[in-house]
Amino acid sequence: MQRNRKNVFLLSALAAVVALATAGTANAAGCIKGAVVGGVAGHYAGHHAVAGAVGGCIVGHHLAKKHAQEKKEAELRGAQAQ
Repeated sequence: MQRNRKNVFLLSALAAVVALATAGTANAAGCIKGAVVGGVAGHYAGHHAVAGAVGGCIVGHHLAKKHAQEKKEAELRGAQAQ
């Protein structure tokens, strides 16, 4: 019975993280995908799904921001070349 309560708590916490992540607009880019991947990885790495989801959200957001910046720079280089 104790394990079932723990699973319900973890799923509720993960749902709360996802709900908070979707509350923002463009600032949450990459967070949801990162949270899902991090949550699954954290679950299998010692039942730390919530910590994995939070870390995944942070990393996913960072990578999405970096990708957007690189895309913007590539577009500027392409416009300057013409």
